[in-house]
Amino acid sequence: MGDMKLEKEKEKIEETTEVPSSSSIYIPGHWSETAELITNASTYPPPIAFICGPKNSGKTTFSRYLLNTLLQRYKEVAYLDTDCGQPEFTPPGCLSLSVIDEQTPDLTIPNIKTPVRCLFFGDNSAKRDPETYINYVFSLYDYFITEYYMSNESMKNPGKPLLPLVVNTPGWVKGIGRDMLEKMVRYFSPTHVVQIRITAEKKNLPSGAFWLPEGQEYESPVDLIEIKPAFEDSYKRSVLILKDARLMRDVRIIAYFRQCLPCDLDISSRKELAHALASHPPYEVPLSSIKVTHLYSQVPSSEIFHALNASIVGLAVTSTKSTNSETCTPWCVGLGIVRGIDLSKDILYVLTPVPQRVLVKVDLLLQGFLQIPISLLQVQGYRSPYMSANVL
Repeated sequence: MGDMKLEKEKEKIEETTEVPSSSSIYIPGHWSETAELITNASTYPPPIAFICGPKNSGKTTFSRYLLNTLLQRYKEVAYLDTDCGQPEFTPPGCLSLSVIDEQTPDLTIPNIKTPVRCLFFGDNSAKRDPETYINYVFSLYDYFITEYYMSNESMKNPGKPLLPLVVNTPGWVKGIGRDMLEKMVRYFSPTHVVQIRITAEKKNLPSGAFWLPEGQEYESPVDLIEIKPAFEDSYKRSVLILKDARLMRDVRIIAYFRQCLPCDLDISSRKELAHALASHPPYEVPLSSIKVTHLYSQVPSSEIFHALNASIVGLAVTSTKSTNSETCTPWCVGLGIVRGIDLSKDILYVLTPVPQRVLVKVDLLLQGFLQIPISLLQVQGYRSPYMSANVL
């Protein structure tokens, strides 16, 4: 009875304790040791590190720290981001593979980078379509293996160095979420699996090789490493960093579209940013040159443009399929806000940081459930064009 009560108290602390956002990133000694162990591993090809654990346990922070540590030995490191809700280098709704060539000095600042390959999932959680989600993840991993991990004799560019890979995963570790993690580990065959474990055991993945049936041993050599979250209280209980997920998603979307504006433009408030984005000249795209795909809903043809207007869409190129499958979604080159649609002129107006030389190749708009942040829509003393009537 006493143990059950203590377990409830642990869960209560882990669910309610919050580390102030202004606090600096703390890297415990065992995190540093783990990162050094992976970096200095005498493996060929280079290491593939799979990072997993429950929500708010510090997976992304450890992944970024490991990335920095690997960059002390390797000139470039690949980063596979499978967390479509809170990705590291792209806006939400995307699954991506990035190649990083410089360390991130401040782990508290969001870093928006252009990935080498990206797929638009269109939602903040894999729960919407687990099968499509796992297929997208596998497509990105296959691309990494082909372009950055195969032996020199098989590569298109002989002599090109092989890259290590860091795989960051979402915190969905129960039910279907665990099933997807198990499929990933079996498909990837990583050299290292790092599991962050909190003191509330029932919220963790099973200890050991959780991706294998009970009693079965793994065939390929893999180092299983279990680490604790960065923060603990005086009783050695995990202290989870509570985050406002919606706010963090909005911050990343805003940071992404801030790239549309000159970097030297002085913007000190959301109101100024909303005004600057609304005033920024959008690209004009002929409606006849593009197709529209609604990923998770059926939209009548008469309502397609009404549904599309004032939404965030994935910009894709159909000539760049992620696999040879005809049903597979093409690679996504970025996101755009549909600023308006002029049916009389057959023109769609889109706001995007994607360069024009890339945008001219886009022939498919993918619409999911990403929304324009409310902070850009409801600004006191300013009427957003996305809230206006008669915009078609």
